[in-house]
Formats: sequence, structure tokens, C-alpha cells
Amino acid sequence: MDLTIDRNFKKVMDDIDSYCNLFNRERESVKLIVVTKSQPSEKIDQVIAAGARYLGENYPEETSEKKSNLINLPEDLEWHMIGHLQSRKSQLVINEFTMMHSLDSVKLAKRLDRQLKAEDKKFPVLLQFNVGGEDSKFGWNASDKKNWSSVISEVAEVVNCSNLVIEGLMTMPPFTSNEAESRIYFKKLRELGQYLQSEFPELYIKEYSMGTSHDFKMAIAEGATMIRIGTAIMGSREK
Repeated sequence: MDLTIDRNFKKVMDDIDSYCNLFNRERESVKLIVVTKSQPSEKIDQVIAAGARYLGENYPEETSEKKSNLINLPEDLEWHMIGHLQSRKSQLVINEFTMMHSLDSVKLAKRLDRQLKAEDKKFPVLLQFNVGGEDSKFGWNASDKKNWSSVISEVAEVVNCSNLVIEGLMTMPPFTSNEAESRIYFKKLRELGQYLQSEFPELYIKEYSMGTSHDFKMAIAEGATMIRIGTAIMGSREK
């Protein structure tokens, strides 16, 4: 076994404990999603053995192949789709994943909903928002609070997809090494969640997927319930 992965996993878990204590958060309220995209099955087996139970992937075909090669598949293991998805691959997500963090369009929502209805299944999703306004990032634009009302009509269409279970929001903010700056983006997502909750009282927005290896401390401070950590645990990715 690669002891580095074991040590890295335990170090991040200890850091989560410390930050939850620092910011008066219940430890059970924060899930660690280990990002295993572009990592070989051997390393994924090792992080599962270390204790990981939530794995984040970007590519459905790659995930399916990895599953078939894994030695260690605990019954409580969850696979989370965290990357942008082409709508033609939506069926793969339903088949291979426990939930999706990165629902970013009405078109994709309606396609997933049709497929789920055909199978009489429900599927949990998070709505992805672009809180930094970067052209390179996916998600509904939520960079300017004054324009939040402009997304209401599209969110309403997603809410009407009855076989999708909207559990919360996800974001990938601009990269910055400035903790105070990163905290602004996480706070914005949490406030957006509160705004959408008031507009759609039928929803229960409980999950906030935000924070990665370099900024998850501030994400926890602002209410993250899922943090997505890759290289800090798994090391560099295969090319």
C-alpha cells in the first residue's frame, strides 16, 4: 500500500476536524469528496482502504472502467459527478453515480429528468453557479448579486423536473491564494442558496459543494458541506 496516500488522507481529515472546531461547525456536517479523476484504480483502492467513502469524478466512461478494476468496493462507497457533463452522456451519470454536483443547464436537467422518469428513479443533484463570472467556468452566472433574479426562471424549470432532487449548490470560484478573497466567493454562494430558498420554499437547500485543496479552510468557515480534495491526497494526476 502507498503509505503517502494514507497519510495525506488522514492529514486532510485532521485539518477538517480542526477547522470545524475553529468555526463552530459540527464535524459530521462536512463530507470529504476525494477527487480521483485521472487517477489509476490502484491509487483509488488505496484511498478507499485509508477510509475514503466519497469519490469525485469528471468522466463517466472513465469511472465505469475504474469500477470494474477496483479490488475494494465497500457497500457505502459513493461516486459523485463533479465535472461538466455533455448531455449525450447523461444516461451514464444516472447509471454510474450516486449524485451530481455540476448540473448547469435546463437542457441537461430536462434530459436527465426524462431518462429518470423512464426508469422510475429519483436522482440527487446540486446546481452549479459561477460566482466569479469567469468565462472559463461552467454554471449559471451569479457573480453579481443584483442580477440573481435573472436566473429564477431557469431554476424554476429545473425545479419542475420532478425526478431530480435538488439538494444544494456547487461552485468553482476563481483561483486565489488570498484567504480573505476566496472567502468572499464562498459567502456569495451561501447567500445565493438562502436567496433561492426564499424564492423556492418547496426546496430544501442543505448542501454546499465548495472548497478544494488550497482553500477549503475558508469554505468550511462559510458553510461548505462538501469539499473536493484531489492532489493534496492523491498526488499528481496521470496524463
